[in-house]
Amino acid sequence: MVGMMGVCCYFLICDKTGKAAIVDPGGDEDKLIRIITSSKLDVQYIIATHGHPDHVCGNRKIKEATGADIVMHEADDEFFSQPNVKNYFSMLGMEESPPTDLRVREGDDIVFGTVALRVIHTPGHTPGGMCLYTAPDLITGDSLFVGGIGRTDFPGGSHAELISSIRNKLLVLPDETIVWPGHGYGGSRSTIQEERSSNPYLR
Repeated sequence: MVGMMGVCCYFLICDKTGKAAIVDPGGDEDKLIRIITSSKLDVQYIIATHGHPDHVCGNRKIKEATGADIVMHEADDEFFSQPNVKNYFSMLGMEESPPTDLRVREGDDIVFGTVALRVIHTPGHTPGGMCLYTAPDLITGDSLFVGGIGRTDFPGGSHAELISSIRNKLLVLPDETIVWPGHGYGGSRSTIQEERSSNPYLR
């Protein structure tokens, strides 16, 4: 976990090529850069599961250190570019992300080396919230937590939309799918089967 908000930041690495992606570098950039350097990773992408400042505040330093492209869903790239939205979230006192290099949408694959991450658009926490799927692993950002779901009371949030996203796009994945959330509020990992059967927000 990184930053003052305890964001779960993930390194995804192609073992064959050393090419990598980093998901949600929300702080502690110097520590992350040391990992990149010591592991000799060739970071291709900095991927934001969504545009909230606690998940993108490390983007600039990581990009400067690696030259990687910043990736965001097109809906969040548009939403978080609006002046009124920027002004609202500036109250958190976190650095905003540099401009997005690559805008993605539902069904796109983010490819580095032999790894392909399928984009699953899960609006509700934010308009362009997305999950990243490469079986059996699913990075859920702030859409789905272990035993919980993301907040929907910020601008751009919708509880009904988030529940629909989770039910129709995530809970239909295989039972053994491993859930890797954006914060460790209820635990650091789970499975789709466990969330389908025990998550109180999804009953």
